[in-house]
Amino acid sequence: MKKTVKLECDRDGHRERLEEKRASVLSGLGIRFDTMAQMGRVGEDDQAQISHDEFVSLRMNGLDYSQLRLVEEALDRLNAGDYGICLACDEPIAEKRLRALPWAQYCVTCQETIGMEADLHREPVGKN
Repeated sequence: MKKTVKLECDRDGHRERLEEKRASVLSGLGIRFDTMAQMGRVGEDDQAQISHDEFVSLRMNGLDYSQLRLVEEALDRLNAGDYGICLACDEPIAEKRLRALPWAQYCVTCQETIGMEADLHREPVGKN
């Protein structure tokens, strides 16, 4: 049974912070794409650096899209009245955590548990 502790739509500025973060992420995506598109043809000597820059840019875009998804989901929860409720245990997420990460999906306890479980499933990198 889900707890129905509903926060006001704009309580403590969460909506404003989420919308600012969304705008920031979206503007960063546009800048990276514009920069790469303006480079045009480059000399053979610069290909390695360009390839590396493209790799980094694509990785950053992937992280930005992940961040954007979290922000959009938080805004959806805010609109639905479920904002501030942990998706794992249905307990309220601490206000301090929401101020630090307005897009937080889990309370600190559940996030730690999820993080430990993810660590168990990661393959070691490097020499054995």
